[in-house]
Amino acid sequence: MQRRLIDYFIISLKGLAMGAADAVPGVSGGTIAFISGIYEELINTISGVNFSLITTLKKEGFNAFWKQLNGNFITALLIGIVISFVSFMKLAKYLIEYHPILIWSFFFGLIVASIYFVGKQITNWNFISILGVVIGTIVAYYITTIPASDVNDSPYFLFFAGALAICAMILPGISGSFILVILGAYKTLSDAIHVLDFKKLALFISGAIVGLLSFSHILKWLFKKFHNLTLAILTGFILGSLNKVWPWKKVLSWRTNSKGIEVPLLEKSISPSSFEGNPQVIFAIGLMLIGFLTIILLEKIGSKSMR
Repeated sequence: MQRRLIDYFIISLKGLAMGAADAVPGVSGGTIAFISGIYEELINTISGVNFSLITTLKKEGFNAFWKQLNGNFITALLIGIVISFVSFMKLAKYLIEYHPILIWSFFFGLIVASIYFVGKQITNWNFISILGVVIGTIVAYYITTIPASDVNDSPYFLFFAGALAICAMILPGISGSFILVILGAYKTLSDAIHVLDFKKLALFISGAIVGLLSFSHILKWLFKKFHNLTLAILTGFILGSLNKVWPWKKVLSWRTNSKGIEVPLLEKSISPSSFEGNPQVIFAIGLMLIGFLTIILLEKIGSKSMR
């Protein structure tokens, strides 16, 4: 595929959107990749990272190696993801703490639009595909109901957390950041980024690389052998994740974090009329529409770049 400089700039912008989504516990960067038209190329590129690249480098030189790696694509995407994830993580923590209804409303609209755009790619609706949607929905919904764990400060635990979270990050509908919250590793990682703890960051990145290279092969095989069913399950994942990003919640139980501050442990989704406090309905609906339109824009950009 022959690309121009502007095409790689657009890929970096998509990476920025993916990084911002992955920084929020409850939103998947994989959803953004899917909607923006780069998901299967991303999976194929990642699964293509193997020892044959070293052979190509030795026998045919760097240019052949870089082409086989799809280096321009992955570099442009990673630049956007890393810049956005590191910078947006602090902002996301602030917004979730002080303006939760507004940020969740935006992402709720984003995910609703995603369900339509991913679902419409299912070419054959039959019992199997419907079952795939149902199973995906149930699994994702169950994940959103799992209570967060206490903070795990073990640096070596970050290797395991990185491997598991990266698998979720590349799955539409399953949030890698939320998996980190469930595992109790989200705060440990955010603190490591803040103070530049290179040992912890290196362990997390190493785990992420191992998880990514392993899981991408499974996804590539699923798309090749069971394309329609895979799309159905992914649609279900996105549908089931709506529970996590529903803006209005009621806290059922609390826990004390490592700083001695009480934070929600279990929450349930409620209607705006039952919400204690200002439900901010008008602003919430407005942000849902903005999120919805954001996905429409990304889908159009993705469609144009694939022509």
